Amino acid sequence: MRLTRSFLPTLKETPAEAQIASHRLMLRAGLVRQTSAGIYAWLPLGLRVLRNIEQIVREEQDAAGAQEMLMPTLQSAELWEKSGRYEDYGKEMLRIVDRHDRRMLYGPTNEEMITDLLQGSIKSYRELPQILYHIQWKFRDEVRPRFGVMRGREFLMKDAYSFDLDYASAVVSYRKMMLAYMRTFQRIDLKAIPMVADTGPIGGDLSHEFIVLASTGESQVFYDGDFENIDWVNSEFDYEKSGDLDAFYNQMTSMYAATEEKHDLTAWSTVPKERKREGRGIEVGHIFYFGTRYSKAMGMSVAGPDGAQIIPEMGSYGIGVSRLVGAVIEAKHDEAGIIWPDAIAPYRASILNLKQGDATCDTICEDLYAKLGGNAIYDDRTDRAGVKFNDADLIGLPWQIIVGPRGAANGMVELKRRATGERAEVSLDSVLAKIN
Repeated sequence: MRLTRSFLPTLKETPAEAQIASHRLMLRAGLVRQTSAGIYAWLPLGLRVLRNIEQIVREEQDAAGAQEMLMPTLQSAELWEKSGRYEDYGKEMLRIVDRHDRRMLYGPTNEEMITDLLQGSIKSYRELPQILYHIQWKFRDEVRPRFGVMRGREFLMKDAYSFDLDYASAVVSYRKMMLAYMRTFQRIDLKAIPMVADTGPIGGDLSHEFIVLASTGESQVFYDGDFENIDWVNSEFDYEKSGDLDAFYNQMTSMYAATEEKHDLTAWSTVPKERKREGRGIEVGHIFYFGTRYSKAMGMSVAGPDGAQIIPEMGSYGIGVSRLVGAVIEAKHDEAGIIWPDAIAPYRASILNLKQGDATCDTICEDLYAKLGGNAIYDDRTDRAGVKFNDADLIGLPWQIIVGPRGAANGMVELKRRATGERAEVSLDSVLAKIN
């Protein structure tokens, strides 16, 4: 992307409505723009980050055996009346009447719809278990939307739903999703802590929320330091081996983790002193097991091995994909701007031409831009160097390739690592090897 041809409206000043770091930096770096209260347009740079996170979530869901589908944003009110949630959900639900006086709603979640879809198609125990997911926009009419995408009204969410024959099988699905979540957050370079949680309006009696650590987080958390040291991505836990899932879950639940309001001083005292950690955190995911609450209400059943009808056991599993963009920025920024992890950065590198119009600088920049294959931002503006440096730090790509006339004359460029600030003069061949 050439900056002279791009739509990247960066801001020098912080908008007055931006109260937290992620909101401030997403506006200043040109990732989003608010269109109405709690609703944002995702601009080209922000959309690339959103899609990168979405892809990691998708890959880990697929690896756990979940199947992707896509459900509509609008749902029939009749489905929610069957489950008893149409009136109970409250004013956060956006209710709509179409031109034929059919009552609709903009879905805040999809338990009713997925159950209705499966109950018309799944007839035998042989067709279970099933885990289905989609990544879709949701709407919840927050009374006070604030903090940008962290607490907006419209948001992108991955929600998955499991259907099993019995409790034991449902627990297996639950643990698969829990492991998938730990791997997902690690790949995004976030430290995640799973905590026993309230089930809220969704219902059920087994639930965990996932808190990612960030110094500017909304919740005070207390946790076992071992959570920070386990490599979930390269672990040997196998989704198809119940013993592995048991071992994983036992390891998770044996370590202390609590938010401030649930902090148990007695249990905390049993954690070895050297492993005690305190910090701030942001909720980015929530998983639930709720048995037959929805399958029974929606009239779903399957024929068991003996022909008797069995009501499937269910669970649901959510990750706030758009919320994760804000959470990453809250966890990874400095006074100059965003510091994107490599896995989700919108581009790998910024190419800064410090003397636009100099034949050697222009040739080197064009060559690097071509060889990076569209995975770089080329700052080909005629602005002074300070403006380019400031914008590069604000946008926060992992690498900055700084091309000036003195180094260019010798076939050298300066390479800066955004996360550490480390700089080195390197040859053109080695810069590509490092970045790729």
